[in-house]
Amino acid sequence: MNQKPGLFIAYSDGKGRGVFTSQSIDTGEVIEICPVLIIPKLELPIIHKTVLHDYYFLWGEDLEECAIALGFGSIYNHALHPNANFILDIQNNTIDIEAIKPIPAGDEITLNYHGEPGNTDKLWF
Repeated sequence: MNQKPGLFIAYSDGKGRGVFTSQSIDTGEVIEICPVLIIPKLELPIIHKTVLHDYYFLWGEDLEECAIALGFGSIYNHALHPNANFILDIQNNTIDIEAIKPIPAGDEITLNYHGEPGNTDKLWF
C-alpha cells in the first residue's frame, strides 16, 4: 500500500466515517494506492447479505467480480462533485485514488462511486 502522509479517518456529517487529509493535496497527486481482496463472481450474491455490501467495488474486465479495497480505500465517501477519482488497476490488483482538484488540509476526500466524477445519477444509499 502506498499512501500520502497526513490521511486520517474522522466522522463526516451524515455519512459516518470518511477519509480526511491534514496536508494539502494538489490536482493530479496520487492519494493512495489500495491493494484489493478480489471476491469471485460466484460469491458476489453473498456480499449483498452482509455489511460489506456498502464497501465493495465492481471488479474485473467485465465488472462481474467485486473487490474490497484495503487501506482507506473502502472508507472514502461518495459525493456528486468529488475532489478525487478512483482508478481500477486490474493488472496490479489495486484501486488508485487520485486528486481531481486541489484538496485543502482538513477537507474530506470524496469520490463519485458512479465511476465518472461528473455522473449525477442517484445511488442506492
